[in-house]
Parts: sequence; C-alpha cells; structure tokens
Amino acid sequence: MDNIWILAQAESNQGPTGITSEQVTEENEAVTTVPSDPNGPAAQKPKPKPLIPFWILIPLMLVMVFMLFRGPQKQKQQRKQLVQSLKKNDRVQTIGGIIGTIVDIKGDEITLKVDESNNTKIKIVSSAIGKNISKD
Repeated sequence: MDNIWILAQAESNQGPTGITSEQVTEENEAVTTVPSDPNGPAAQKPKPKPLIPFWILIPLMLVMVFMLFRGPQKQKQQRKQLVQSLKKNDRVQTIGGIIGTIVDIKGDEITLKVDESNNTKIKIVSSAIGKNISKD
C-alpha cells in the first residue's frame, strides 16, 4: 500500500464545510487539499428522492381501501345467508357459546331449546346466531 487516504470533515465556524480528503505520506504527514470554490459543484447537495414514487401510491391506496371494505361486506353477506337458511330443528351455536335446537322462528326472534330434560327454551335475536352446527 503506497498511499493511505483519510476522509475527514474540517471543523470550522466559518460558512459551509464539506468533506475533505487528506493523503498521508510514508512519514505520516497529512497533505491537505482545500476546494478552491466553496460554492462550486462539490458544495451543492443533491435533492433527496422520495422512497416511493407518487404514481405507485395511488394504486396501492386503492387496493388497501378495497381490502378494508370488501372483508366486512363479505362477512355481512355470509351472515345474512346463514340467518336466512335457518329452519326448525336446526342445531345452532350462538355467539355467546350457547348450543340449542331451533323450535320457532318469528321474524327476527328465534326460540331455542337448550335443555331436553327440563324443556328449557330461550329467545334470541337472529343476529346472535354464530353458526349452524347441523350443517357442519
């Protein structure tokens, strides 16, 4: 290795400073070079580029919005199909974990038989049905 280069920033309270390079000779003496024009091309900073170009953001945002609204809409449609397909003597589980057999359906109100020995019945709204066990 004939030459060793050291990169350092000059410390100065006067105006803008840049990175300078110093060549070290074999006698460990630093040879300093100072740029002749501090406002020249070396002093200009390049403009930072954005991480993601703007034209990519628009389709990305559209896909995100589509995914945010499509998921709940699909679940709502599946739930509506489940409630409409319920009939008498179907075994269902509520969202609270109660398992019972449908005895009667009147509009939005469903009567479940939860205990065969005591003939215990409860009334729930149709939106409380979690899944239809008899179809699984």
